[in-house]
Amino acid sequence: MKKSLGLFLFMLVMPVMAFCCTSSSEKKNSREVGGEREKGQAKVYFTKDITPEGLMKVYKALGRAASGKVAVKLSTGEPGGNNFLKPALIRDLVKEVKGTIVECNTAYGGGRANTEAHLQAAKDHGFTAIAKVDIMDADGEVSLPVKGGKHLKEDFVGSHYLDYDFTVVLSHFKGHAMGGFGGAIKNISIGIASSTGKAWIHTAGKTKEDLWNNLPEQDDFLESMAEAAKAIVDHCGDKILYISVMNNLSVDCDCSAHPEAPQMGDIGILASLDPVALDKACVDLIYSSPDEGRVHLIERMESRHGIHTLEYAEAIGVGTQKYELIDLDK
Repeated sequence: MKKSLGLFLFMLVMPVMAFCCTSSSEKKNSREVGGEREKGQAKVYFTKDITPEGLMKVYKALGRAASGKVAVKLSTGEPGGNNFLKPALIRDLVKEVKGTIVECNTAYGGGRANTEAHLQAAKDHGFTAIAKVDIMDADGEVSLPVKGGKHLKEDFVGSHYLDYDFTVVLSHFKGHAMGGFGGAIKNISIGIASSTGKAWIHTAGKTKEDLWNNLPEQDDFLESMAEAAKAIVDHCGDKILYISVMNNLSVDCDCSAHPEAPQMGDIGILASLDPVALDKACVDLIYSSPDEGRVHLIERMESRHGIHTLEYAEAIGVGTQKYELIDLDK
């Protein structure tokens, strides 16, 4: 059942899903994932080592070296928040790939709604000290086609995005007030979207301006995120990879200036060439965690019907929920 999307208040609860290292989804998948033919399941690499060395370990395990002009997509974090990925953690990886940290301005106001303020936030949070930071919609936006979308026919991204040859998607996995959780799918959809492109996704393709008065049914919003993600996946082909860090596991996103304090412990770092498999593995690790604090993040994900994003993303060919979890610590 779908429910209307409120300004950050949802009460849609679904049954607790089963969890295991490999998703129980019965749907077979043999699509082209990141340039490799993955029949049935994707590989997701895992380490508990949340250090610069651990980050390098999962990157190397993927076997796909970033090349050309590299965009490192991450969240620079809303001023006031402190859960974003720290420059000290990511510096070695960013330098290894010779990357530029990329972002786009927000659609909700706050401290990153324009380029000048956004660059100041990036500086204050230490990102400009480790790499160049590019606010990709500083000079406008461009449109990427959405193939097979029922809500979106195009995705509006920062115009500078077309300058890059390769994308390293570096996500902080955590909860999210509107999507239930934020990981790789959110990072390449809303994250790469221009300021007005973010409004376009949030309103399921209704408007690029008046976001809060045009909020759609919740599943329509989640499906629009998946459709925008498909535009990025199709655009990049095999010139993209995904890494997610599961630390500072707040129920709130790094886009919040006043996020709730994390109520469960850190889990580790995961990486994949498939964004759907990566997000699903992160979700499953929350459910299977022995940490009693997991109930808060599970409630946030379920009350927003967050798993539907992955169900729909799989259905439209973004990736697969079936995966093999490879523990690099063993």
